[in-house]
Amino acid sequence: MERESMEEGLLTSRYLPPNETKPTSNGAGDGDSTDNLNMPSPTTASSLTPVLVFSTFVAVCGSFCYGCSVGYSSPAETGIMEDLGLSMAAYSVFGSIMTVGGMVGAILSGKIADLIGRRRTMWFSEVFCTAGWLSIAFAKSALWLDIGRLSIGFGVAMISYVVPVYIAEITPKSHRGSFASTNQLMTTSGFALVYFIGTFISWRALAMISVISSVVQIIGLFFIPESPRWLAKFGQEKEFEAALKRLRGEDADISEEAADIRNYMETLEQQAEASFLELLQRRYANSLIVGVGLMLLQQLGGNAAMAYYASNIFEEAGISSTVGLQVSSIIQIPVAIVGLLLMDRSGRRPLLLVSASGMCFSCFLIGLSFCFKELPHLKALTPILALTGILVCAIAFTIGLGGIPWIIMSEIFPINVKAQAGSLVTLVNWSTSWITTYTFNFMMEWSSAGTFFIFSGVGGLTVLFVAKLVPETKGRTLEEIQASLTPFL
Repeated sequence: MERESMEEGLLTSRYLPPNETKPTSNGAGDGDSTDNLNMPSPTTASSLTPVLVFSTFVAVCGSFCYGCSVGYSSPAETGIMEDLGLSMAAYSVFGSIMTVGGMVGAILSGKIADLIGRRRTMWFSEVFCTAGWLSIAFAKSALWLDIGRLSIGFGVAMISYVVPVYIAEITPKSHRGSFASTNQLMTTSGFALVYFIGTFISWRALAMISVISSVVQIIGLFFIPESPRWLAKFGQEKEFEAALKRLRGEDADISEEAADIRNYMETLEQQAEASFLELLQRRYANSLIVGVGLMLLQQLGGNAAMAYYASNIFEEAGISSTVGLQVSSIIQIPVAIVGLLLMDRSGRRPLLLVSASGMCFSCFLIGLSFCFKELPHLKALTPILALTGILVCAIAFTIGLGGIPWIIMSEIFPINVKAQAGSLVTLVNWSTSWITTYTFNFMMEWSSAGTFFIFSGVGGLTVLFVAKLVPETKGRTLEEIQASLTPFL
């Protein structure tokens, strides 16, 4: 019988057994072969259990909160500035300070997730998110707004790391891409929700609605199992078997998967826990380049800044901010669903290439629209080109660059360096996000067209980076992916 349930998330230096089907050249694994479809293994047949689905749902409630936090500042801008008398500079601090909290949370995320477990880390992060949303909802001054936003940033930074890791560790390889894509789907759903209803309700009511997903996750976490991999790593044998049994189904034969995990843990015990400096060794260079590079390019492409200050961009282009936000929110959820369905069919690389190409083209279109604004005979084209560019940008980002870098981050790092590497790439993401969101308004004052031409250039660089360096991970166990990226281990 095929080893369909080989340990996921664990690095190995041994070869695949003879009866393990290797991935094909186009990245398709044994889960895609006709023979496997006709003769599914017992483990695969029982892998999609209610507990697995429910556990994934509870985990991605945190992703929904993350989406709400990213989308909140744009529809709330006018109301907050009017009610509390904030200047544009003060509101820019409110918009970008979440990334400061995110940088702190990023530094601690990997270590906390290893120390107290994936489930407790999600619970811990949602406490900060809940407190942050309530602080914003009842704020009487800019200080409490900033404290709330800072607290949310700290919480969602840990969420952005631990949720994809938890999902990758509890799902079988044949469904890992689709399940991990629910992270981006829920992020997009939260983002779209606050964008849409934020045009109808007050900013205080919007904050209260945003806190609901945090409360749901806090309650739901009491009813889902801890990651079996984490339990095995810390020698909690009974809990490990119970968690794996719950996830795979009571009638499933988990002996082979459990044996794989135990065998690896015996190997792991012979290796010292890697320090941050050891992460910089040559053996991890490929993984670091891919992980850090994707996070840098994701944020330097400017999507976070466009999401935070979409109202300003629409108004600058002569478009109603209400109409622009509503249209943007409507299109993104269907696109995220399409991305989820394609993840384990087309693979990560094709979606990333399409996404980056779309970002390159759409940002160039937006920059061109602002150039036309300065030309009297072409000025009328500015709103049409700008709206088209913004919508294409939202579609392109949602289908690939929004979520796939986080999926790949959860796949490429061996478990002995996952905490350190995860913290590093999450820190890179949030620190770069802070740079782009804080400087965006100043860049727009310098040159609206120039700002988007720069973003378009980053999109072009992303296409080259993905084409040359990013591996296809579809249909491969985490074990296979990590072994191919760390040949010197």
